[in-house]
Amino acid sequence: MTAAAAAPAKPISMTRVALTSLAASSIEWYDFFIYGTAAALVFPKLFFAAGLPPAVAQLASFSTFAVGFIARPVGGILFGHFGDRLGRKRALVTAMLLMGIATTAVGLLPGYATLGVAAPVILILLRFLQGLAVGGQWGGAALIAIENAPAHRKGFFGSFAQMGVPAGVVLANFIFLVMGSIVAPDAFVAWAWRVPFLLSILLVGLAMYVQLKLEDTAEFQALQKAAEKKVQAVKKVASPILEAIAKHPKEILLAAGSFVAANGTFYIMITYAIAYATTTVHVPRTTILWAVLLGSVISAPILPLTAALSDRFGRRGVFLAGAALELIWAWPFFMLLNTGSFPLMLLAMAGGLGFNSVMYGLQAAMMTEMFSTELRYSGASLGYQIGAIFGGGFAPIISTALFAKYHTAMAISVYMAILCAVSFLSVLVLTETHKKEHRSAPAKAAA
Repeated sequence: MTAAAAAPAKPISMTRVALTSLAASSIEWYDFFIYGTAAALVFPKLFFAAGLPPAVAQLASFSTFAVGFIARPVGGILFGHFGDRLGRKRALVTAMLLMGIATTAVGLLPGYATLGVAAPVILILLRFLQGLAVGGQWGGAALIAIENAPAHRKGFFGSFAQMGVPAGVVLANFIFLVMGSIVAPDAFVAWAWRVPFLLSILLVGLAMYVQLKLEDTAEFQALQKAAEKKVQAVKKVASPILEAIAKHPKEILLAAGSFVAANGTFYIMITYAIAYATTTVHVPRTTILWAVLLGSVISAPILPLTAALSDRFGRRGVFLAGAALELIWAWPFFMLLNTGSFPLMLLAMAGGLGFNSVMYGLQAAMMTEMFSTELRYSGASLGYQIGAIFGGGFAPIISTALFAKYHTAMAISVYMAILCAVSFLSVLVLTETHKKEHRSAPAKAAA
């Protein structure tokens, strides 16, 4: 009997596991995304010197946004190590607590007028802590679902962690829309923007629920039992992250490459596009926020649907179709935004986020299947978070700089297409993973 084949004695409720994974991911991503929305709408005025030109202040604000992405691989390394050594649940709970505390602190932080240069410095530190937390959360939320799921439905149940992304976008944009509609613009900048950040204290309560009510994953418990009984000479890895890097550098790099398209185009659409639509197309803030919100709602069902298709037909084919469609959509996306018409802007978002979901829905299963149980949290998290840096971390900054240089959004469309091409080629050279059992040897990259 292998470690993966063993099952815990206590029956597992996949409904509860899936909903917990979805809830943890949703609130965690909500916390991460409200920062992006605030960075586009509020932070340039609040946390930087009043004399800065608007474009410079916007770049500075997006730079603090990027800090979270720089921290994400660090979080993946840190939480991956403890997740592989001590358990998925402990790592996930700690990540949620860290995110809840850091995000609440952003909501309490005074602006530049009060603290001077200390305000953006503290903001950067808190954003770094957010990045650490989300770097650890993804692996925990994904593995809680995938490692408990039946072998033939790992893609489907893994998509519940992925559905936290559109859910987080919807929550983040909805709360900003509500606050913007019930208070005057000056009051929104003065204090109302803080309310979404303060609500993140709810994540602490969810962390306590996970700690008290949820068992660790079936596969991790089986691995621990095998190690205790010395079944098949299974041993505890001293440093999972170092072993993953030493043994599987190619898999980590290809996992990262596979993620740059989904992550990069996503943040262009939900963060840069907000700033672009309000400052260049000159549409009201509520118009673009509603387009992002409804586009996320429309695209959300695509995540479990395409993940289930990948369980049946394989990960690679479904992913490659999504990458190709997103590459093509890079040009209509900005053409539709430039009309300033809400129905066409909604079409831009629904199409872009929909094709993005074709890739993203199965990503958790595809990445985790590339690594064995004892290295899975570390290997998958590191690949995911490295891809996040080169994909989404600098996407708003690069997009802002490209538009400033070329004065056309078509330059950003080319950038989006390049990201999609990188992910397409990365997955093209991977062998199929969905029919491989969770085992002690990882899926190999094709030569």
